[in-house]
Amino acid sequence: MIVTGSVLALVHRDLIIWPAARHRLPAVYSQQLSVLSSGLMSYGPNFVDSFRRAAAYIDRILKGEKPASMPIQMPTKYQLVINLKTAKVLGLDVPAHLQQIADEVIE
Repeated sequence: MIVTGSVLALVHRDLIIWPAARHRLPAVYSQQLSVLSSGLMSYGPNFVDSFRRAAAYIDRILKGEKPASMPIQMPTKYQLVINLKTAKVLGLDVPAHLQQIADEVIE
């Protein structure tokens, strides 16, 4: 199951995570917080990096640059987070190469 990024999915993540686990559905989320709440894995933008880049934009605005003249930026860094505890509960083996490329592995 793929859970797309939205405020509702984040706020009601327990209503998604627990039924998915009960029905043994592997799920991929867009936010790390879902994995920290016992979701299987997430792949999405690195918000810390996005906030750092936003701070640079705020600095430019405070120095007088017009926001309308600044280009729109999209996330450039993404992170993969895997929860091995949840994988074990679901009876899944996460391949070693996937664990090696993950940015964070929860054991």
